Amino acid sequence: MEIDYAKIGLKVGLEIHQQLRTSRKLFCDCSPELFKEEPKITFLRRLRPTQSELGQIDPAAFFEFQKGVEILYEADHRSSCLVEMDEEPPHALSMDAVEIVLTAALMMKGTPVDEVHVMRKTVIDGSNTTGFQRTCVIALNGVINVDAKAIPILHASLEEDAARKMGDEGKTIRYRIDRLGIPLIEIATGPAITSPQEAKEVAQAIGRILRDTGRVMRGLGTIRQDLNVSITDGALVEIKGVQELELISQVVEYEVQRQLNLLSISKELKKRGIKAEQLREEFVDVTNVFERTKCKVISKALAKNHQVLAVKLKNFGGFLKRELLPSFRLGTELADRARFWGRVGGIFHTDELPAYGVTIEEVEDVKRAAGASENDAVVFVADSSENVIDALRAVVERAKEALTSVPPETRAANADGTTRYMRPRPGAARMYPETDIPTTPLTKAFITKVEQNLPEPAESKRERLKREYRLNDKLARQIADSEYCRLFEEVAKTYNVPPTTAAVFLTETLKALKREGVETEAVADDQTREMLRLVGSGEIAKEAASDVFVWLSKNADKNAQDAINSLGLKMLSEEEVVKIVERAIAENKKSVDKLGKDSFGTLMGVIMKETRGKTDAAVVGKILREKLGS
Repeated sequence: MEIDYAKIGLKVGLEIHQQLRTSRKLFCDCSPELFKEEPKITFLRRLRPTQSELGQIDPAAFFEFQKGVEILYEADHRSSCLVEMDEEPPHALSMDAVEIVLTAALMMKGTPVDEVHVMRKTVIDGSNTTGFQRTCVIALNGVINVDAKAIPILHASLEEDAARKMGDEGKTIRYRIDRLGIPLIEIATGPAITSPQEAKEVAQAIGRILRDTGRVMRGLGTIRQDLNVSITDGALVEIKGVQELELISQVVEYEVQRQLNLLSISKELKKRGIKAEQLREEFVDVTNVFERTKCKVISKALAKNHQVLAVKLKNFGGFLKRELLPSFRLGTELADRARFWGRVGGIFHTDELPAYGVTIEEVEDVKRAAGASENDAVVFVADSSENVIDALRAVVERAKEALTSVPPETRAANADGTTRYMRPRPGAARMYPETDIPTTPLTKAFITKVEQNLPEPAESKRERLKREYRLNDKLARQIADSEYCRLFEEVAKTYNVPPTTAAVFLTETLKALKREGVETEAVADDQTREMLRLVGSGEIAKEAASDVFVWLSKNADKNAQDAINSLGLKMLSEEEVVKIVERAIAENKKSVDKLGKDSFGTLMGVIMKETRGKTDAAVVGKILREKLGS
């Protein structure tokens, strides 16, 4: 639907997080690398929320604690030590990481702080062994210009990355702590963004500046965008973990649609005269209704001696199937709450039944047992007694919120741009000082040194690329904005590969491969560099570069020469090409006799089909013209 974003008062703020390329972690000397082998060390923990100095408990932390989970941590000696295990105090702050963040901040016209104070931010989902994440502000009050509009940069901060989740079994979650402690830069904008497209453009501009430092990591999982989205009469909703730049505008569009539809539903519910006190936690046992059910989900639950409880939502009939987004309904919102608070697989509700093996007779029996009228909706869940009660309580609470407003909450981004409930919004008690790390002064000499070595501005870089490498304006802009710009210059200066060939491959070709589903991030710079060197030396044809790259994306531990051998892309000698050309002419003699030189195009197609990736098309063309001429 067409939305006037100015009219609805859309405001978006961005938080960009990207890993820094340093030789050590933020608070220890461990290597910032991920390991693929089976872990050599494991230990089990359970995290609990604590009160702040003001006696408050953060609601987000309490929410995670309510799940009652245990955390199994996995580690190895190369990437983890006692600091990550929270068995030893953190070491001194990495000044290398501070310098990178300060560089980016100064490029955004930020004002450095006098002293760096490390803070603790409560995190109790298990991703930090300590129960908090360490973070510190490096600079404040910056600004960047995007399409002549000034976008305020509230702060540039340095923080430690979290452990990576490896899976869960029941109430035990597995985290690997190799990523824990890798330095991250966080750039936070003010809520000055007023359209989905502008959100994407701002993220793109910040990403370009970070890449220009030459000190940030690349690849899937190294960058994450969080969005804070609000509209008039709606709520401030935080959306975590948008990994793809292309997805940002879609996430904002969907969140706006979700909030507008929730507001519309709230108005209609009020017209029905529904009061919050009419939505009661009166749960009815309907297990006996499903004694002979054909619903697999319910029958599996009953086989474990679980039960089925139902709750009536007065006058909610028809609303739970109302679509907020494509394939996303109000019932989905209730189900998300039930999953997280009740630890259940999902819910059933009468707006979507009969379905899933639940019959119309079973639906009528459930409604009768719950005392529901035609205008009411009934939600029921099959699981353990404790989980079912917690799930239905969450459902009733979410239904009450639907009467009044859009709930402020933290949501997680899905791969299609929709979002799901993650946890309540964190409270003010979430941040407090880190007592184990002394403050670090940012001296005038240190700041001056960084200022004198700032990277080249984007506009002058584009002009220099055009001048030095004879690139056209479009290609110079593409490579300057690309994460491969530094690699391009290394290749163009060091090897005999034509700059235009390298630039086209690193921009247009890789974009096309990514659209086709190739994991471009899986190919290391060293592999790409070696492949382009072979193109420049004539050991492989430039037409073969895509095939080599795709092969490398599936064989991370191999090199370009391995790809050539595996794919049979060894270059043909000129004598071999001559023989192939002569054979093609002989096999198409009638056509050649009839068309003469006009048969060139047809013959080129035949020959290149056989020689693609093994010789240059220009070489084939030259030999073919000579043979046709004679």
